[in-house]
Amino acid sequence: MALMQRLRRLIRRPLSASTVGTRRPSPSAPRRGDTGHEDALRAQLTDDPNNEEAFSALAEIVRRRAAEDPTLEDPLRDSDEIPESRQREADLAVWALAEELAGHPRGWYPLIELGRLSLSDDPEGAVRRFTTAAERDPDGNALVEGLAILREAGMPVEALGLGVGHWRVKEHPPEVGRQLVLAALEADRVHEAKQHLRALETHPDARATASLREDLAKRIAEAGPATPR
Repeated sequence: MALMQRLRRLIRRPLSASTVGTRRPSPSAPRRGDTGHEDALRAQLTDDPNNEEAFSALAEIVRRRAAEDPTLEDPLRDSDEIPESRQREADLAVWALAEELAGHPRGWYPLIELGRLSLSDDPEGAVRRFTTAAERDPDGNALVEGLAILREAGMPVEALGLGVGHWRVKEHPPEVGRQLVLAALEADRVHEAKQHLRALETHPDARATASLREDLAKRIAEAGPATPR
């Protein structure tokens, strides 16, 4: 319970713009075999906070380190609680990493991870993080990620709210349009799904969208008659 309270406090804490990409070593902590690798990954993320591969690799290191925390081996702790405690500590460690990197003015991917971690406890805060991420990424990749996460969480209405305000059809990848059409169908807004499909048809890369449009049109037809909203 205490760990969950700590995570919630972290989730609701304002983002810090300081210590971007820096490690917080303890003077008494032993050097680990993966320290050099960790420092190299942090250097990459300082240069490019949206390096998904580097972030995932570094997140794996901090997760493993948190799960190995000897304080979790409390002999008074119920053995059934240990796996859950390790998961919570690992999530806290990744949260701290993402929060550091999210202070970078171009860092949208860390915000996506913060939103993913906070979605169950703070859905409104998660949507705000996805929104900020979309605003930081002119290429639309952050928008794709945010839409997919919200849809997977059963929040198609929130996905529509995020996408409608940020989708630039001629600049973003066609996947944004696909996500919006699917979100509209999941929200039982067939009329809106048709509108998004028509918008997708104006994408400059007609060849890239051809198969998407065909599949989406079929899904809309299967959903039944449109009801304007």
